[in-house]
Amino acid sequence: MKGIAAIAVNVFRESVRDKVLYNLVLFAVLMIGASYLIGQLTAGQDVKVIKDLGLAATSVFGLFIAVFIGIGLVSKEVERRSIYSLLAKPVERWQLVLGKYAGLVLTLFVNISVMALALYVVLAYMRWGVPPLTQQAWDAPALDPALLTSIFLIFVELALVTAIALLFSTFSTPILSAAFTFGLTIVGQYSTDLRNFQDVVESPAAQRLARALYWVLPNLAQFDVKAQVVHGQPVAARYVAVVTLYAALYVGFLLLVSTIVFSRRDFK
Repeated sequence: MKGIAAIAVNVFRESVRDKVLYNLVLFAVLMIGASYLIGQLTAGQDVKVIKDLGLAATSVFGLFIAVFIGIGLVSKEVERRSIYSLLAKPVERWQLVLGKYAGLVLTLFVNISVMALALYVVLAYMRWGVPPLTQQAWDAPALDPALLTSIFLIFVELALVTAIALLFSTFSTPILSAAFTFGLTIVGQYSTDLRNFQDVVESPAAQRLARALYWVLPNLAQFDVKAQVVHGQPVAARYVAVVTLYAALYVGFLLLVSTIVFSRRDFK
């Protein structure tokens, strides 16, 4: 565990020093701030617009952070040839994989926390000076704690995407890893449609293939509860627990495959 923790801390420090990371977070915070100006143009819907755009910015820019840093976790070490010095130390390859994943998840957590704080600051400023009667007409309070549920599920989804990026980085180039990760993420957002694919095609083979892909590919759409939260609809704690468990199992499987692939890779 000490080896994994040391690698995770080192990955976090490297990520924090990455200028691209700062640019992404800064741009996301600016987008959240800009949502206030956009909200002023929509009479009566300003709070909803700010919440919707803020959560969307957190999700999108968190995705870029997860992918572009995740794909370089292993490839950077190979390109710098620092992988040889790492492997020469008393650290197992599986510890290296798990440590790098833990470091990036920690980086995601810190950055999403910053974006969440920025969103709440904008909403607090928006609420300031608004008459109580007007606030009662909103579907949900401006500083609705339910926003944290949506932000938490965004973090869980990005942790899953990070595991996907890490898997591809163990055997592919950064460009291909990014393409594969983005492609799988897009497919995962619409994987529910695969379940209904049998209703629009008559080929039994195509139906079986669609059904198999539905069960194999990650179902990322279930992590999106932004619409429910923005409109004040409750999200059951049981639902959050189930999708979190789903993500944990899927991440565990991806990390297992990543360690197997990485342990068999020849760097000579």
